[in-house]
Amino acid sequence: MRTGPAFSDKDLFPPIEPYAKEMLRLDARHEMAVEQSGNPVGAPVLFLHGGPGAGALPAHRQFFDPQHYRIIIYDQRGSGRSRPYADIRDNTTQHLVQDIETLRRHLGIERWLVFGGSWGSLLALSYAIQHPERCLGLVLRGIFLGRASEIDWFLHGIRAVFPEAWRTFTAFLPAAERNDLLASYHRRLTDPDPGVHNPAAAVWSGYESACSNLLPRPAASDASAPLALARIEAHYFVHSLFLDEGHILRNVGTVREIPATIVQGRYDMVCPMTTADELSRAWPEARLVVVPDAGHSAMEPGIRKALVRATEEFKRLGRAP
Repeated sequence: MRTGPAFSDKDLFPPIEPYAKEMLRLDARHEMAVEQSGNPVGAPVLFLHGGPGAGALPAHRQFFDPQHYRIIIYDQRGSGRSRPYADIRDNTTQHLVQDIETLRRHLGIERWLVFGGSWGSLLALSYAIQHPERCLGLVLRGIFLGRASEIDWFLHGIRAVFPEAWRTFTAFLPAAERNDLLASYHRRLTDPDPGVHNPAAAVWSGYESACSNLLPRPAASDASAPLALARIEAHYFVHSLFLDEGHILRNVGTVREIPATIVQGRYDMVCPMTTADELSRAWPEARLVVVPDAGHSAMEPGIRKALVRATEEFKRLGRAP
């Protein structure tokens, strides 16, 4: 039975404001922006944003019934409001998994529902593989497993469906730098000169945005966000996501007893359906929900509806002990 405010099947929950915000010190260099909203004594749910480097948005609170859930949202190292901004030093998948545990202990939470999309799905799975006892359940969207073939698809394969966006992405670079798109962009994005890294970041993030929706939508107006997204993504891609090839699928047995829902847009061009299908076949206990009229973005109508339905269904898990 649903609790909390009534909503139609296509709606997010109404906008809410956090009841707590803080900067959590992670180490001598990094501090992490954390917010909590919803019910302070409710079932804890952790939201993991995409990218890596995309940062969290106020709308992300709206996937969860605020009367039932204690909603915990944060910006990963170098992302959003976390500091230093767009910093890639001491920024690896292993650091981010440890940051989740640091946050869990800091908040005094024993177990929580973990919700992540795109890069956030990989981070959620990496965390669950290392700490399965801490996960009440998983809600995963737009599956990304960090393999070389998936990175190559993002850099090259998408041109089969979005040739115009790919031409813009490649044409930004001088012809002599187009033989290795990732290395060329990484070199520019990590250049200390804003006159070099900012234009590259705008083109990289614009390319990703153009390929993320089944139907086009207006570009985001936040001029500060592209650098963290582009720089941190390129940093992780150059280092193969700091994971051995095939790490998630090889270790999926560790998480098979965790209740899970996978939401995947049929026409997701950033994280294609084939990856979610592979994960589902390796993890038959997880529930795969294919949205037939959606691409990659969590804010596509069908994806939103499926994600809210998943968080409603996970209410049966109750409050963490």
